[in-house]
Amino acid sequence: MNVAVSATAQRPGPTMPQAAPSTAARSPGQMAMRRFLRHRLALLGLVILAVIAALSILAPLLAPSDPLKVDLAFFRKPPSPTHLLGTDSAGRDVLSRLIYAGQVSLTVGLVAALMSSGIGLLLGSIAGAYGGWVDAVVMRLTDVILSFPALVVIITLVALVGPSMVTIMVGIGLFFWPTACRLVRALALSLREQDFFLAARALGATRGHLIARHLVPSVLSPLTVTATFAVAQAILLEAALSFLGLGVRPPQPSWGNMLSDAQSLTILESMPWLWLPPGLMIAITVLAINFIGDGLRDALDPRQRT
Repeated sequence: MNVAVSATAQRPGPTMPQAAPSTAARSPGQMAMRRFLRHRLALLGLVILAVIAALSILAPLLAPSDPLKVDLAFFRKPPSPTHLLGTDSAGRDVLSRLIYAGQVSLTVGLVAALMSSGIGLLLGSIAGAYGGWVDAVVMRLTDVILSFPALVVIITLVALVGPSMVTIMVGIGLFFWPTACRLVRALALSLREQDFFLAARALGATRGHLIARHLVPSVLSPLTVTATFAVAQAILLEAALSFLGLGVRPPQPSWGNMLSDAQSLTILESMPWLWLPPGLMIAITVLAINFIGDGLRDALDPRQRT
């Protein structure tokens, strides 16, 4: 009897199929990346933006001619094998200027967005973590900034200091931070009531430690989405200022000041090569960045399914 029981116990049973790894085994970063890669428009925008950035970075190697070279013999010539996108009012190659202009527009958009997001992160974290009169002062400052039209304020700043790429970046960064600040403050007020935040305070953590260790990592995901859309807004604002003659100083090319030639009805009707390429580049770049922002928003939303 004992032998039979022992043999039965040693007999191998049927092999159970192993369960597929569940989504719980994946890290939040892996799940966010999976959701982003499923967003086709976001991937398309990422590819387009990467191509534009590569063209701008490699402009000295890819541009067919010097973008600042003036040749009045080619005054407003239409596209030809020599000049694929024609020439402008000073005989400069439009394609070369278009490629080099991407450096200005992308730099202004990226630096201005980082500056405004950084200021918003700092002030929003302080307001949400400290509360009380500190929160009141920061919020009233935010209300004051929002009460002024940003474009008018930046135009006034440029008129006082002088038009330049640095002035535009600083102006956008100093007057576009309230959106990020309000977002970070709202998340900070919510995190203050969480158990891990209260436990850290009970253990004697300082305000600075709470901000750096718990608050900032928690708000980086939504702040990234806000910063992405801020890049598109900064590019549009730089183009508008350059179109008005208050942006990048000629002859340095930017998509905005290339559009300044389109103020003439004759050029609009009979010389589309002067305004259509920079207009399309602005539209395509901003659309690509917005696609990326939509993909990041969906990917970083914890309520989305993998």
